[in-house]
Amino acid sequence: MILKTAADVGALIREQRTRLDLDQAELAKRAGVSRKWIVDMEKGKPGVALELALHTLRVLGIALTTTGEPSKPAKSAGVARNAVDLDEVLNSLRRPS
Repeated sequence: MILKTAADVGALIREQRTRLDLDQAELAKRAGVSRKWIVDMEKGKPGVALELALHTLRVLGIALTTTGEPSKPAKSAGVARNAVDLDEVLNSLRRPS
């Protein structure tokens, strides 16, 4: 599955939660978040905290990996060649208002 949007991440979480036969309340309890947060995450709501999203993926046994090169070269000479611009990634996940 290629994850390009917050909705894609939400669908992945919902799919794995269902596969593990967990309801939203149980996943929320295991991840240390509210059920509403799980609902928002599964809907792909922009603005969910990245660290909580990554923790929830770990709770579900999902490891994220990346392949290939970044789409743009690093802007600074001090940045490693394979660096990812986190601001660019987060901005791409935001839905237009």
